[in-house]
Amino acid sequence: MTGIERDYVSLATREAPAPSPFEPIAVAPEYPAPRAAVDPDRSKGWIRRILPVLTARKAAFAVAMVTASVALGAQIATPRVLMAAIDRALETRSAALTPFVWAMVGLAATRGLFTYVHRDYLFRFAYDLEADLRVLIYAHLGRLPFAFYDRAPSGELISRANSDIRSVQMFLTFGPLVALNLLSFFAAFGLMLGIHVPLTLVALAPLLGVGVAAVRMRRLLFPISWIVQSRQADIASIVSENVTGVRVVRAFAAEQHQVDKLAGAARRLRWIAVKQQEIRAGYAPAIENLPRVGMALVLGYGGWLALRDQVTVGTIVAFSAYVAMLQAPFRMLGSVLMQSQRAAASAGRMFEILDTAPAIRDRRDAVELATVRGELALRDVHFGYTSHHEVLRGFDLHVVPGETVALVGRIGCGKSTVARLLARFYDVDAGEVRVDGHDVRDVTLASLRAHVLVAPDEPFLFTGTIWDNIAYGRPDADQQAVEQAARAAQAHAFIVALPDGYATEVGERGYTLSGGQRQRIALARALLVDPPVLVLDDATSAVDAQVEERIHDAVKATTANRTMVIIAHRMSTIALADRVVLIQDGRVAASGTHAQLMATEPAYAAVLASLEPEPFVEPMAQ
Repeated sequence: MTGIERDYVSLATREAPAPSPFEPIAVAPEYPAPRAAVDPDRSKGWIRRILPVLTARKAAFAVAMVTASVALGAQIATPRVLMAAIDRALETRSAALTPFVWAMVGLAATRGLFTYVHRDYLFRFAYDLEADLRVLIYAHLGRLPFAFYDRAPSGELISRANSDIRSVQMFLTFGPLVALNLLSFFAAFGLMLGIHVPLTLVALAPLLGVGVAAVRMRRLLFPISWIVQSRQADIASIVSENVTGVRVVRAFAAEQHQVDKLAGAARRLRWIAVKQQEIRAGYAPAIENLPRVGMALVLGYGGWLALRDQVTVGTIVAFSAYVAMLQAPFRMLGSVLMQSQRAAASAGRMFEILDTAPAIRDRRDAVELATVRGELALRDVHFGYTSHHEVLRGFDLHVVPGETVALVGRIGCGKSTVARLLARFYDVDAGEVRVDGHDVRDVTLASLRAHVLVAPDEPFLFTGTIWDNIAYGRPDADQQAVEQAARAAQAHAFIVALPDGYATEVGERGYTLSGGQRQRIALARALLVDPPVLVLDDATSAVDAQVEERIHDAVKATTANRTMVIIAHRMSTIALADRVVLIQDGRVAASGTHAQLMATEPAYAAVLASLEPEPFVEPMAQ
């Protein structure tokens, strides 16, 4: 059984693993997990693959279908009662119609009540199904490696997790309604045969053309539906990128260029959407109007029969009502066929995500990394983000517990890659990465990342308050702990100077704050977790040298034996390290103190000379 199949089985049986004590953000779930997952067998059709998710909600679905059947039964019985009432009244001219009136009232009440229950349970089922699919997609996205996100546009993923799921939900909701209407078709057909066979055949003759038109339309719509969903995702990607990168767009006065780009994508979507509607327009009129031809034939042929006393007036009225019932599923058929093709295309796009196996995952025999002294070792590591280019080529590095090591090198030499491998954001192509002698592939991800925390150079803040962002890794942290972490990151002073202090809303991605403020909040978030190994990937690049030195001293003081790896691009950062490692061509070229390397390594001096001068930092409350 593959790893992804184990995920499916675990969800299907609701055997959630016990929370790891090393998950700093582990909290008790507030909502139940989906009761089942999609079938991992890719050879099955999309409906069969989603069937486990459907059957997990079978109680609500069964109630909806049973009550809908009762409502349809009342609807089908109504013309028969009406026929008997009309024939009795015309036959005797003085017959009491009270029993028929009460029968009609009873049938109407039954239909109204059971239709209400049917719709209530059906839409409960539909929105529960939609929620289950969203959680399954989102949970799986959370397990996918960074390499997946390196190549997948965010707008494309958002589209698949929203509009594609909605397309599947709509079809799975309204598809059963069409199936029930087809049952009413056969029930009405049987009653019509019992009344008058030739009139029944005349009424149904035009419906043969409906079947031919429906099959042809379905065959043409499927590839078109896939393209429509894909181009909708393209637009979502463009909008997502422009909202996220609005500052870059405006900095280059590229608004019109982006508008043109979106307009081009919108025109491509318009073209294929119009093509889709042209196909539907070519077949939908036949599908919807051929049943009405049946109604005309019933009235014409039935009237001729009535004039010859071969059928009663009540029979013609009943047949008219039944032909109207026969039209309902055919009127819905065109729309449902279109929905089915869109749902099939959307399900295929969803499965592309769900069928992507997580490359970075716990091994079956992975152990918890209980305590960490902080010893790090990379041995003969080879790694590349793509198969045709290696970033690290035989990289070797050893860091003793409590040591602060600065990684220095030209841009693209592999410094940030080392940080990502230490936290196992990626797996090495060859060699090994060890923490306290343990290969990172042999320990659980939760325990590894609880002890080895990477603070990136681009701080990401979530929409919410400053408190929420600092306490992200420890939602249960008290005020003293949060403020202590903020003080160590030199953030407390400017936070309390804000109008709402720690309750200040930072806005999306934290852009209401300066770059240095965002970096210090992100650093406080990391320090609150108190990891024994802290990797700073140029995480203080937006603060000045004096503040950076105070941050470093405070960080070292909070845990005297903390191991730190600093990705350095500034002289002030390098000066904070116990040892400096020079990286060239994906290997360690030299190692020693700053003074030693300056005296013995010309390549080190050349790298320092290439570093950009200290950036100007906007004055702010320190």
